[in-house]
Amino acid sequence: MESLPLSIRTLVATEARLKKIYDCAARGLKGNSLAWAAGMHPDEYKQLCARDPVALNAEEMGRAHGELRASNVLHAAMDAGDSKAALEVLKHAHGWVAKQQVQVDMGISIVAALAQAEQRVTIDADTEVQRIR
Repeated sequence: MESLPLSIRTLVATEARLKKIYDCAARGLKGNSLAWAAGMHPDEYKQLCARDPVALNAEEMGRAHGELRASNVLHAAMDAGDSKAALEVLKHAHGWVAKQQVQVDMGISIVAALAQAEQRVTIDADTEVQRIR
């Protein structure tokens, strides 16, 4: 059996690497997908973030700026009168939920069920046992 050579890279948070992390996070990538797209093995990316918090900051900043760009597009559409965009802003940014009315009329069905149950049950006076017809 032949063994494969193992070479472990020691990654450094260079400006180019931080820019890749930032760009990938700004596009919404997370976890392993972010690491692969930024040119790193997921374990290497985790080690880099553990050793150098600047790498984690690059991810957080990229994610924040990507969210800001998307929010700006939604708000511009909302300001232009797009009601669907306005509804999405209300739901996702402000936690708004449309009212839903559900009316359940259980009084009639419960009364009818009790009446039917009373008709089926008789009490035997001799044994005081309830029997169902």
